[in-house]
Amino acid sequence: MKSARIKFLLSMIIVGSVGLFVKSIPYSSSQIALIRGILGCFFVMVFSLLTGQKPDCKSILQNRWTLLFSGIALGVNWILLFEAYRYTTISIATICYYFAPVLVIILSPVILKEKLTVTKVVGIFAALIGLALITGVSTGTGTQDLIGIFYGLGAAAFYATVVFLNKRLTNISGIDSTIVQLGISAIALLPYVLITEKSHISFGNTSSLVLLLIVGVLHTGVVYLLYFSSVQKLPGQSIAALSYIDPVTAILLSTLILREGLTIPQIIGGLLILGATFVNEMLAGRRRKVQPCE
Repeated sequence: MKSARIKFLLSMIIVGSVGLFVKSIPYSSSQIALIRGILGCFFVMVFSLLTGQKPDCKSILQNRWTLLFSGIALGVNWILLFEAYRYTTISIATICYYFAPVLVIILSPVILKEKLTVTKVVGIFAALIGLALITGVSTGTGTQDLIGIFYGLGAAAFYATVVFLNKRLTNISGIDSTIVQLGISAIALLPYVLITEKSHISFGNTSSLVLLLIVGVLHTGVVYLLYFSSVQKLPGQSIAALSYIDPVTAILLSTLILREGLTIPQIIGGLLILGATFVNEMLAGRRRKVQPCE
C-alpha cells in the first residue's frame, strides 16, 4: 500500500510539471501532442512486451469503437491544454482544466442517468462562481488570458468526453487501453499536423528535443505506468485526495519558477473550482472507476 501511494503521488507530481516543459518547447501544440502520443505509446508498448504482458486482442476488438473515439478525444484534449499554457498562466490553465469533473457532474444525469444530489448542485454553483471570478479578472487584463481560459475549458470538455467514453470500456486492462488510446491519438493527429503545419519539426535544437523527449517518455509513458501500477491497489478516496497533488504542483511550479502570480480573486476562484471537485471526488471515491492521466 505504501509503495502504491508513493508511485501514485510521484505520477501526480510529474503530471503537474508538464506545463512547465510544454511552455519551453518552441513547437506547435499539435506537434508536441503528436510526438507525445508516439513516444508514450512506444514506451508503454515496449515495457509491456519486456514484462511479458501480451495484449488481449479480443478485448481490444470488443472495445474498438470506444477506444477509437476516446483516443481522438485525448489527442484533441492535449492540443487545447497546450494552447491554454501558451495564452495564459499555467495556474489559470490548470484550474480551468480541472473544470472537467464539474462538466462530468453536470452531464452525468443525461449520459449516465445519475441523480444530482444537493452536494453536487452546490458544488456546481461553487465551481461556476469560481470560473466567473477567474474569467472576470482575465477580461480586465486583456484578451490573451481569456483565449487561454477558453482553450483550458475546451480541454476540460474533451477530457470529460474521455472520462465518459472510458466508463464504457469493459474487460480490458489499463495497459492495453493506454497503448491503443495513445496510438490512436498519434494516428489521428498525424494528418492534422501534416495539413496544418507548413514546416516539419526540426530536430536541430538539442534542448528542445530533450524537452520533447521528456514530455513523451516521462510525462506520458512513465506516468501512465506509475499510475496503473498503483491505482488498482489504492482505495477510491485516497486516489481522489492524491489526484489534487497535480494542480497544486502545477500552481506552485508556475509561481516559484515562472513567477506567474495569482491575484486574490483568482485564488478564491481556483479554490472554489478545486474545492468543489475535491469534495465530490471524495464523496464518490468508494465507487470511483479508474480514469487515465492527463
